Amino acid sequence: MAAEKVDPVLKERCKDLILDLDTLREISRRFLHDVDKGLRKDTHATSIVKCFVTYVQDLPNGTENGKFLALDLGGTNFRVLLIELSKDHFEMRSKIYAIPQHIMLGSGEQLFDHIADCLASFMKQEQVIAETLPLGFTFSFPLTQKGLTKGILERWTKGFNCSNCVGNDVVQLLKDAIARRGDIQIKVCAILNDTTGTLMSCAWKNPNCRIGLIVGTGSNACYVEKQKNAELFDDEDKGSGNVIINLEWGAFGDDGALDFIRTEYDRDVDANSVNPGRQLHEKMISGMYMGELTRLALEKFTKEGLLFEGKASDALFTRGKFYTKYVSEIEGDPAGVITSCRDILEELGIYHATDQDCFNVRYVCECVSKRAADLASTGIATLLNKMNEARVTVAIDGSVYRYHPHFHDLMMQTISTLVNPGIKFDLMLSEDGSGRGAALVAAVACRTQQKG
Repeated sequence: MAAEKVDPVLKERCKDLILDLDTLREISRRFLHDVDKGLRKDTHATSIVKCFVTYVQDLPNGTENGKFLALDLGGTNFRVLLIELSKDHFEMRSKIYAIPQHIMLGSGEQLFDHIADCLASFMKQEQVIAETLPLGFTFSFPLTQKGLTKGILERWTKGFNCSNCVGNDVVQLLKDAIARRGDIQIKVCAILNDTTGTLMSCAWKNPNCRIGLIVGTGSNACYVEKQKNAELFDDEDKGSGNVIINLEWGAFGDDGALDFIRTEYDRDVDANSVNPGRQLHEKMISGMYMGELTRLALEKFTKEGLLFEGKASDALFTRGKFYTKYVSEIEGDPAGVITSCRDILEELGIYHATDQDCFNVRYVCECVSKRAADLASTGIATLLNKMNEARVTVAIDGSVYRYHPHFHDLMMQTISTLVNPGIKFDLMLSEDGSGRGAALVAAVACRTQQKG
């Protein structure tokens, strides 16, 4: 966008949303320090970035075959998938099921009974109800894994708060719910989170894939680490010598490490969230919060008389009414074009916006989304430098990366600036990572069991 069209006073007021290179390098240094703490036995308990061992050691090699179920639970909807694999062949059928609000906030038993009901209905629909199928379970909440099929829920995120789940093994909760029904036979082969699924899904096509990243409703990353550096890896079978580490990087900054860049908008979003003081990194990056961060800045600038002649609408002043998709749509217009911005402002009941207002609104959107891309990129560059491999593909999924028109380019630019010379990287959109990836983890587990 032509920056000269932005009101200079407003531009000045947005400075606290812009991170310069020195700041990004300092964030990288703090993040690496936390990753090292998370990997070590003696500091893991006090580390904010948890670096959970996933027990996924082997990446797909193309020889996986058979029928696999996948269950993907990561937000207000979940999916059940049936995947058939053979060499170079991939067939997938899936169905999306909603999780009503009362179940998201009800008991764990209610949640897992609902999931088991949907699994059974899907298996009937796909005519595999009589078969015993391996299942990969993507569960995109913070877990401590005790093995490939045992995951203890650390805490709920993303608006969930089901009772009797935190501190329990979610695989067992799923198995119990399946047993209560008694009409389906399922072998849970692996539990993983969506970042691991994203990495596995791309690794099936691209053997250089070593990092998985989600920038969607939430944000998290995982990467391939040497087992000897993952001091909490507790398994007799040392297999490949590598293991995927689930960083749970959404919590980075919960100890104050990011306070030096947090703005009044970040503090407001956090204070009004379901988990104040938690997931502070995620709250600066992900789709769940990006629209609200933008709205808070627009509200402030309106009240200061910098936008809309100081007069806006009830909608603009109402929490949650400026959706993250608006940010993508406004930035999707070519530079100098304000059609989407005008449409969105009218949707919000603001009919008196000038062209200047529209340029200013777009600039605020750009500041919020570029900061999100810069923070995600800083984490990825830190991992690339830590791994120090000549060529790495980063698998990425999530609505923000997928639908924001400039997120990919912003990330390429920032990572290139921060990564050590000689490291080549590319960013690959993961096609349906959390579903396909879950089935692939189950398939790889079956393959290695057969081999063993």
